[in-house]
Order: sequence, then structure tokens, then C-alpha cells
Amino acid sequence: MIFFNFWALVQWYLRPFVKWFLRKTTCLCELQRICYGEKAGAPRTCKVEKSLTLSRTREVKEVVSYFDSLVIERRFLLAGVQDVVDPALSIIMRVKKINPKLHSPFIVSFRRCLQQIWSYRQLKEEVEEMRKIQYDSNDASHEQKLLKLWSLLVPNEELEARVTKQWQHIGFQGDDPKTDFRGMGLLGLENLLFFATEYPQASSHVLSHSHHPSYGYTFAIVGINLTSMAYYLLKDGSAKTYMFNAKNDLPDIKLFHRFYCYLFYEFDKLWIESKPKNIMEFSVIFKKFENCIRMEMADPASVFRINLEVDTI
Repeated sequence: MIFFNFWALVQWYLRPFVKWFLRKTTCLCELQRICYGEKAGAPRTCKVEKSLTLSRTREVKEVVSYFDSLVIERRFLLAGVQDVVDPALSIIMRVKKINPKLHSPFIVSFRRCLQQIWSYRQLKEEVEEMRKIQYDSNDASHEQKLLKLWSLLVPNEELEARVTKQWQHIGFQGDDPKTDFRGMGLLGLENLLFFATEYPQASSHVLSHSHHPSYGYTFAIVGINLTSMAYYLLKDGSAKTYMFNAKNDLPDIKLFHRFYCYLFYEFDKLWIESKPKNIMEFSVIFKKFENCIRMEMADPASVFRINLEVDTI
């Protein structure tokens, strides 16, 4: 541990000299070398983020600080590219002595990186805020979402009452689902509702697996556990691979929901393939699944898609 800390300190001190040497030999600043040399998506954006974070240039540090303040105020995603990103881009290009006429491809690439980096940071704030909102049965909007979840998953059966054992059919533990949302708050319900709304075939497919006589599991409870996994992957930065490699989308709450849906669908596949003896094997299989996901996300080139193959078991 002492060796690694020492080496990190050495790298920190040597970094300016290495950058200066490469600038002289390539005639490109570090940001240009990254944008021209790295593949678009997570490989490029993660390195740009690291470069900006480690920068000792006053103007660059001010841009980073300004963007972070917009994130805290939830204004980065609302602000237009021309109003916020492009002026900051111009400042950095001026400081780094980058000729915009000669390096127009850099402008496009770097702009995209800036948008992805701070959209992700704002998404983290929004998800955290949603997680802290506790389910409130006295809030009509919360109740409507819960009842909509039932109608989407079980369209041919009406609830006999608000508090009923019927909720166990879709994997809640007791007669009232509100107690199951304590850990992840409203975020758990929003994830489940998005899965049922946007991927009706996949969610119905997964729900049917949860009723398997031998390999069944509690659909909603597993879903809330996967909300927790998605939340921590987002929080520790592992989810950047998924978010930054989504070609046509910037990180936002909808993309986070899609990430959750991917996790749910893939966990269900692993669970069925594992042929567990009983539900007591859940923690082992769940941990195995998380380790596999983290290994995949450690490769910045990984791309994740829901493969909607409906099988029979």
C-alpha cells in the first residue's frame, strides 16, 4: 500500500513534465491527444474527465468548478449547449492554444465529452434525490404509480383492496408494498414502473420466470435489490461505461432506468441458467452477477443491450 501511494505521488509530480514533453513532440495538448487517439464513448470521455480533474491550469479549474455548481443547482441539463458548454469550450481552447479552424473535429469530440461528464454528475444528484424520497401512501401520485405497476404486470386481474395478499403475486413481501420501498425509496418503484411500461414483453417474461415452480423468486424484491445495485454502480462511477457508450443519449434519468432494465433482464437469465435449489441461493447468485457486471464495465469498450429473446422453461 505504501509503495502504491508513493508511486501515485511520483506520478502526480511528474505529470506536468510528461505533458510538456508530449506537447513539444506531438504539437498537441493532452486533451487533443485523448480526443484524437481514443475511441468515442467511455474510452475517450473517462480520460478527458481525468485530465480535466487533474489539471492545474486556473482557467480549466474554474470551468470544472462552474460546471459542478450547475450540477448542484440541477441546471446543467437545462442549460443549452450554446449558453454553457460552448463558452467553456472556447476558454479551454484559448488556454491550450488550440486553433479552432485547424481542429474542428476536436471541438465536436470535446463538446460531447463535456456534455457526457456533467450530465452523468447531475444524474447522480437526481437519482440520490429520488432515492431519499420515501414512499408515502398518503401521496396520491405515489399511490397512482403503485396501482399502475399492478395494472401493467397483471392486466387481467383487479386488486380486491389496496392492502391485500395479491401484491405477493408480483413479488412484494407482505400485504402492503410500501414497506418494501424503504431502502431505495421512490427510486425502486420508478425503476419497476419503467420496466413494466417501456418493456412490457420483457417484464412479463421475467415475471413469469419468477413464478417458476422450481426456480421462482420474489419479482419486486429482486427488482428493488437491482435498484440498489444500479444505484451503487452509478455512484461509484462503474456505470460510466454503460452511460458513455450509449451513442445517441446523454446520461439522464431515462438512461438510468434503461440501465436498470438491462440488469433485471440479465439477472433473470443468470438465475434461471443457474437452476438454484431454492431462494436461499439468491445472495450467492446475486453477488456472482454483480461481479460479472463489474468485470464487464471495467472494460470501457463494453456495450450493453437488452437481448429480448423469449424462451420457455
